[in-house]
Amino acid sequence: MPEAPVSLIHPVPYYAQWESPALVPDIIAGTLSAADDPLWQKSGAASPEEYAFWSWRLCGMACLRMALDHWRGTAPPAVTLAEECVEAGAYVRHPDRVDGLVYAPFADYARRRWELFAESRPRLPAEELPGHLAAGRLAMLSVHPSLRTLDPRPPHRGGHLVLAVGATPDHLLVHNPSGFPDGSQRFAEVPWDDLGRFYAGRGVLLGPGEPRS
Repeated sequence: MPEAPVSLIHPVPYYAQWESPALVPDIIAGTLSAADDPLWQKSGAASPEEYAFWSWRLCGMACLRMALDHWRGTAPPAVTLAEECVEAGAYVRHPDRVDGLVYAPFADYARRRWELFAESRPRLPAEELPGHLAAGRLAMLSVHPSLRTLDPRPPHRGGHLVLAVGATPDHLLVHNPSGFPDGSQRFAEVPWDDLGRFYAGRGVLLGPGEPRS
């Protein structure tokens, strides 16, 4: 278990990867199409279909929006950010799928475009997370999506990004872009003893960097 002798929680605003956080359970269950999200236009997409295509792939952009709102007081539209990341090589778009988020070009984009501290970490042990959080940083972590329910047997680790925003002696606290509004979206508590079965041990560290003048 990582050393987290005191509780530390950064007051980071929350954004889901869908524009309507309350609808996330229905969208994931397939009982509602993402294209029917009534707030889709806020995403910056040109159409409901474009929004639906991107929305399943926006966990990294949701994490970036949270960090930008926290440190810069701005949260650009998610699809707009995704399109910039395509240009930066952090996403590779194909007709039917998107490859990425690719951490190294994403970190370069976050530094260049938003003047954040950003470091790609192919190896980011859980033990290091409390120290990074105590230093004022946030961490985008690759976890299995079933983290939202603390599934006892996830099929693999990684595949989805959450934002680590705090730590206590017993829990890592995350903002989960695909969490449910029953308590797994904002400041969701993940016991340290459970984290390892979801966490792929990699991610991106973010920090405030130098604010623009």
